[in-house]
Amino acid sequence: MQPRNMSMSGVVDLAAVKAAQEAKAKAEQARAQAARDGGAGGISPADLVIDVDEAGFENDVLQRSAEVPVVIDFWAEWCQPCKQLSPVLERLAVEYNGRFLLAKIDVDANQMLMQQFGIQGIPAVFAVVAGQALPLFQGAAGEEQIRGTLDQLVQVAEQRFGLTGLTVDPDAEAGGAQAAPERPAGPYDALLEAAVQALDSGDLSGAIQAYKNVLNEDPGNEEAKLGLAQAELLQRVQGVDPQQVRKDAADKPADVQAQIAAADLDLVGGHVEDAFGRLIETVSRTVGDDRDTLRMRLLELFEVVGPEDPRVIAARRALARALF
Repeated sequence: MQPRNMSMSGVVDLAAVKAAQEAKAKAEQARAQAARDGGAGGISPADLVIDVDEAGFENDVLQRSAEVPVVIDFWAEWCQPCKQLSPVLERLAVEYNGRFLLAKIDVDANQMLMQQFGIQGIPAVFAVVAGQALPLFQGAAGEEQIRGTLDQLVQVAEQRFGLTGLTVDPDAEAGGAQAAPERPAGPYDALLEAAVQALDSGDLSGAIQAYKNVLNEDPGNEEAKLGLAQAELLQRVQGVDPQQVRKDAADKPADVQAQIAAADLDLVGGHVEDAFGRLIETVSRTVGDDRDTLRMRLLELFEVVGPEDPRVIAARRALARALF
C-alpha cells in the first residue's frame, strides 16, 4: 500500500499534508480516550521497537505518528553498518521511554517503501511525525549525533504538534501495543477520500475537482490545498515529451514557460533543488509579469513539497534575495 501523504507516485515528498492543528487534535483525542479507559494504554518497553512491512505501514507508522514520532530504521541483513546502528537505535528507543517509536523496515522485503522514500543507500533513518516524513540521517552515525538528532525530533514533535509520546508500563505484557485510535470523521473526509482514490487511479481531473470542492467550502483546508497542488502538477506533466521539454529549456534560457515546464519535470523526477534553483535563477533575470509568473509557480511547488521541508525553507530565502 502506498503511504498516503508521504509520496506521490513514489517520487515527490508530500511533507506537511497534515496540518499541525489536526495532529494536535488527534493527540488530544488519543489522550482523552486513554483517560476514559481508566488510564489504559501503557505499553511494554518491548513494544517500542516494531518490525513493519508494506501491508502494515499505514497502521503501524502513519496512524501511530499522530500519537508519537515514529523513527524508521531502513536496514538489510547483509548490511554491516546496519548491524552496528540498529542495536543503538533499539537501546535508545527503550531509554527514551516512549518519546519515540522505532519501526524497523527490511529493504529487501519492502522494496516499494524503499523506493517511495527515495533511499539510495542503507542504513537510512527517517522520522514520521503527524503523517509527515522527515529525513534524519544516512550511513554510520555516532551515538552522540544520534542523541542530538532524537532530542531535536522529540522537541519539535511536542512543541509543534503536541505529541508527548507513549505511556510505557514496565509491567505491561509485550505485544499489547495498538494502533492510534481513528479520529472522528470530519465534514470533508468523504470528499478527500474520493480525491485520493481519483489520484491513485490516474483520474487527475476528478481529483482536482474533488479538492476544489473541499476548498470552495473550506478554503483553509491544508490537505485539500496540498492535494490540489499535487494533482495539478501531475496534470501539467502528463503526456509531455521530457526530452523536448529539457531541450527547449536548454536552448531558451530566457523563456519563462520553458523553464517552468522543465521545473515541473524536475520536481516530479525527485530533483527538488534543481526545480527550485532553475526558477529562482530565472527570477533573477526577469522583471514584471514574467517575474510574477515565476514567483507564483514557485509558491505552488513549495506547496507540493511542504512548507516545513528544509529545501523549501532554503528556497524561500533564495527567492527573497532574488526578488529584493
